[in-house]
Amino acid sequence: MTVTLVLASASPARRALLRAAGVDPVIRVSGVDESAIEAGLAAEGRTSPAEVCAALAVAKAEAVADDVRRELPGAVVVACDSVLDLDGVALGKPADPAEAVLRWQAMRGRDGVLRTGHTVVRLGASRADDVEVSSVASTLVRFADLDDDTVTAYVATGEPLNVAGAFTLDGLGGPFVEGVDGDPANVVGLSLPLLRHLLADVGVGWTSLWADGSRRPARR
Repeated sequence: MTVTLVLASASPARRALLRAAGVDPVIRVSGVDESAIEAGLAAEGRTSPAEVCAALAVAKAEAVADDVRRELPGAVVVACDSVLDLDGVALGKPADPAEAVLRWQAMRGRDGVLRTGHTVVRLGASRADDVEVSSVASTLVRFADLDDDTVTAYVATGEPLNVAGAFTLDGLGGPFVEGVDGDPANVVGLSLPLLRHLLADVGVGWTSLWADGSRRPARR
């Protein structure tokens, strides 16, 4: 029996990763106030990048769970949040181009760790019946030592303003990443191997998520 996966994210990159792996998710954007959650974490002294992205992923999943339960009983909700860990500081999306330039001036020629919190909720008849698991995937990213003109030109495209850490691996920023150690899909926004393990933990097999026609052979 096919299980419906609901992605609590507006990220086109995460949706594309799932679709390429044979899963066509239903999109439900959580709308959580990330700044408020981060402020609450800071007040509790929980400011490590892993704690921040994990807490945000949990909040996003739980924010859509009740509505999805009514609309799609038996579905599984997946939520993710990514931050770049640079010197132990969690860096999300830059606020403006000036901040994006400063980010790249700090990142260039160095290593950072892209951390993505993942939360999976298998919905039951009520919240008390839900099964919820979470984990964080971490991938080391080696950034190119870009000159100021290249940094300025990249920021001017607008892409760095829309993504955690002010860079992409699967877009215009790809040439500016020298390499990664770990799961490259995690840098895009969702670790497929980790997600498979978390789904198994709540009793959902990966192949039960495949849409019709997903079993066709790959072509290269």
